[in-house]
Amino acid sequence: MSTFLVTGGSGFFGGILQRKLLDAGHRVVNIDLQPDEQTHERLTSIRGDIRDVKLLEKLAAEHRFDAIFHCAAVLAHAVKDENFLWTSNVDGTRNVAALAKSAKIPKLVSISSNCLWAQNHGRPVTEDDAPAPVEIYGRSKWEGEKILREFTGDTDVTVIRTPTIIEAGRLGLLAILFEFIDEGRKVWVVGGGKNVYQWCAAGDLAEACTLALGKSGSHVFNVGSDDVKSMADVYRSVIARAQTGARVASLPRGPAILGMKLAYALKMSPLGPYQYRMIAEDFVFDTSRIKAALGWRPTLTNEDMLLRAYEYYRKNRAEIEGRTDVSAHRQAASMGVIRLLKWLS
Repeated sequence: MSTFLVTGGSGFFGGILQRKLLDAGHRVVNIDLQPDEQTHERLTSIRGDIRDVKLLEKLAAEHRFDAIFHCAAVLAHAVKDENFLWTSNVDGTRNVAALAKSAKIPKLVSISSNCLWAQNHGRPVTEDDAPAPVEIYGRSKWEGEKILREFTGDTDVTVIRTPTIIEAGRLGLLAILFEFIDEGRKVWVVGGGKNVYQWCAAGDLAEACTLALGKSGSHVFNVGSDDVKSMADVYRSVIARAQTGARVASLPRGPAILGMKLAYALKMSPLGPYQYRMIAEDFVFDTSRIKAALGWRPTLTNEDMLLRAYEYYRKNRAEIEGRTDVSAHRQAASMGVIRLLKWLS
């Protein structure tokens, strides 16, 4: 039995990883700003801030951690305070890495993002491609990675870069899409929805995290689904199985992107630079490195995982709409000006 510190264990992905560790017979200590809905005899949940160095040191003094899984992150669409986002994602990451060093914790697995890039490479992105983030969340994750590099001589650090994480229970901005499907409305794509955009199933990411424990040294790995189809084809697949009467419709690319940028600048829309890219650009990670090094393989396609997430939303919509005091991915994002598009659908 091992004991693991999970940062952000009350969140969408952190909770899934936490359950996987508990099911495997381990002890877990979770630190999160949000309350933890999970209870277990081997789970200790602390409502706290990873920017609180004294709290982290107290936890390390009370528990002998075999590894840290650093999942905590503040999302750009979830907060208006950019300083809070930056200090949480950057200073918090430094504190977690410093704890691994001072407490002699041998392994640190940290979740990073495809938000490190903002352009279409025209090919799968590798771990060796130089990051070039354009918005604050992506910049904070890249800064966090650079901090972790400083500690690779003190502990084994594995950074796992993931595209959008999807599984039953994932909401956030996806809840807007699910509401359109559930009500049988037009589901809008840009420029015909021909772009291919890779996602990752939460269970597949959790498997990558646990596999990383068995690999010595420090590494960076990409994860993501295989056989990535166009956004329009993924939506059509889910719509066909949902049988709600929804249908895919297209907006012209140029005016749509311009409108999204303007609405975001005016703080009228939750869709920021990352979402522009997902809606209109291609992005796929090359996952050959982790497959060769750890034997990792994705188990779900984009359409499989999106259908699971939609079915969860459909079954729990009434309860979801009343949620408060949960992480950003576990509640529906505010539509803002997108509600106008809903009226036209």
